[in-house]
Amino acid sequence: MISRTGFAARRGTGAGYAWVWDLRSVNGKGLDLRLRVPDWIDGLEAAIRAELQKAIPRGNVSLTLKVAQDEARDEAAFRLNEPLLSAALMALARVEASAMDAGVTLRQPTAADVLALRGVIDQGAQDTDTAPLRAALMADLPALLDDFSAMRRAEGQALAQVLTVQLDRIAQLTADALAETATRSATQADTLREALARVLAATDAVDETRLAQELALLAVKTDVTEELDRLSAHVTAARALVAEPAPVGRKLDFLMQEFMREANTLCSKAQSLALTRIGLDLKTVIDQMREQVQNVE
Repeated sequence: MISRTGFAARRGTGAGYAWVWDLRSVNGKGLDLRLRVPDWIDGLEAAIRAELQKAIPRGNVSLTLKVAQDEARDEAAFRLNEPLLSAALMALARVEASAMDAGVTLRQPTAADVLALRGVIDQGAQDTDTAPLRAALMADLPALLDDFSAMRRAEGQALAQVLTVQLDRIAQLTADALAETATRSATQADTLREALARVLAATDAVDETRLAQELALLAVKTDVTEELDRLSAHVTAARALVAEPAPVGRKLDFLMQEFMREANTLCSKAQSLALTRIGLDLKTVIDQMREQVQNVE
């Protein structure tokens, strides 16, 4: 079993850069991809989106990628152009001397002002071609997806254990309901005899055919054998799905609707306080199980 909830993080380096991946997912009806990646890397977002669509069938998925130049590249990127720096300083000195001769006082330039001059920082060392970086990132993406899948499988195993415990509880409540129906039958028989005695005492003529029809209808309305049989069958089917290696989330979700339908019918036919309580307990467990099933791939 695979969970639709997962998380993976990964660091990498290459092409003069360092990066950090963050991939998360929660359950969702379809596939909703939300990517936050550097837009200055040509073609990266489209390439990542295509790989995620192949690896993740559905869910609300968010991926964040942060990219920065490594230290060696930073030093190269901010290398001073010594000849141009000297020329800029000489030009500033001449400007200041001319201003003094004209009787004009200038604000002293700061180091930041000098570095901001075009060409003082050598831009030639910077690689404006992002293709090597994109290739390095895409080569690192499969490892991130492997970590992500491994966590989803681990979460799925834990989820399967939770569902198994809940199925055991449903099976036990179904057995309790079956036992309660035997007790209820004896009580119903006594109640029916008392009601029949009152009817016979109140009238001289009783239509035996009509009486037989009413008794048969009452028996059908209160018989929960089929509901209990179907609940047992649903438990068996659900156990088989939990053990399957293939994605079974949609099948389990449909089966939860069938579970709840039988539990509702059981409550409506209960005709006894004890059986009603069992039916309500069943509905509670089924509802809890349905919430867990929403996380199953």
